Amino acid sequence: MVDFTLTDEQKNLRELAHDFAAREIRPVAWELDRDGGWPQAIIDKAHEVGLMNTHLPEEYGGPGLNYLDGCIIEEELSWGCSGVQTSLGANGLAAAPVMLGGSEEVKREFGEELVAEPKLASFCLTEPDAGSDVSGMRTRAVRSAGGDTYVLNGSKCFITNGSYADFFVVYAKTDPEAGHRGISAFLVRKDDTVIVDKKEDKMGQRASNTATITFNDTEVDARYLLGEENKGFKLAMMVLDRTRPGVAAMATGIARAAFEFATEYSKERVQFGVPIAMHQAIQFMIADMATKVHLSRLATWNSAVLLDQGRRNTLESSHAKRFAADSAMEVATDAVQVYGGYGFIKDYPVEKLMRDAKIMQLYEGTSQIQRLVIARETLLPRRIEEPAAATA
Repeated sequence: MVDFTLTDEQKNLRELAHDFAAREIRPVAWELDRDGGWPQAIIDKAHEVGLMNTHLPEEYGGPGLNYLDGCIIEEELSWGCSGVQTSLGANGLAAAPVMLGGSEEVKREFGEELVAEPKLASFCLTEPDAGSDVSGMRTRAVRSAGGDTYVLNGSKCFITNGSYADFFVVYAKTDPEAGHRGISAFLVRKDDTVIVDKKEDKMGQRASNTATITFNDTEVDARYLLGEENKGFKLAMMVLDRTRPGVAAMATGIARAAFEFATEYSKERVQFGVPIAMHQAIQFMIADMATKVHLSRLATWNSAVLLDQGRRNTLESSHAKRFAADSAMEVATDAVQVYGGYGFIKDYPVEKLMRDAKIMQLYEGTSQIQRLVIARETLLPRRIEEPAAATA
């Protein structure tokens, strides 16, 4: 039976996240956006109440929430401010390859440190010349003669929380001639050879830190190799299948916020003697927004539930990420239209949401890359997979 009815525990989790967003995030979101500020106080509080590191398993000190639980949280916090949620949620992206590919010792060490205090971890895949084309990366990892260490050299750009991270999950070429089959992944602790080169001044999500990171003869113990050598590309793709539902949830949160602001404004703004909500042109815009928010959430939850069932969700996560991201941009743009000229002014909330929404079509695979995945999965369909538990 298909049923997205939330349990009482999930309803409580949603209420907790929403109350946190309303109380701690929304009151400072527009100030953080204006100043490009760093939300350390919010990070500390979110860590304290358990709204960070939600997917870390219980055996490593985490709450062990499932993927649907995570999406519920991410929508609510992004409703508050998606830039703040990006700062809070980046640990999940960095933790995924560690939990998938790390040894038991490394997983425990990493997880327990994140849970003990509000430390941050960054996911380092993109480079100046290697965005959607991951195989073009130039960062190198060379194994020492003794085999017990690797030395990393190279730069990564667009790294979330890069200026503040204590850990970096770094993808590097261990076989430079093998294209995507020569990439490996490593867990790297910050030290003097990890250099923050630049903080980006962004259009939107200005409450999140985005930096360029350089690894300069950075020595990494071989035990921090994640998965097998030269199998890092496959690991990265497995990670993105697991994290794209969360990005879709963030996009849904942005769209919902824009929809709610536009709906309320349409009831208050009077033109031609009546609230503009009485005009059919506005009613149709509001109706389209409502539909896009609703379907974005359903697609997001579906892609997360498949993961929770132990099933492959590559197609569904790309559907969700693509549709929710594009819908967030469309809904936020229409919200500005509903506000009219006031929507273009920074004193009103929707122009921020329009700027925030744009990145959803870009990171963790652009909308065009999602279409490539969808086309591949559609033209070369695989058999429907049973849950892992049923085939174990």
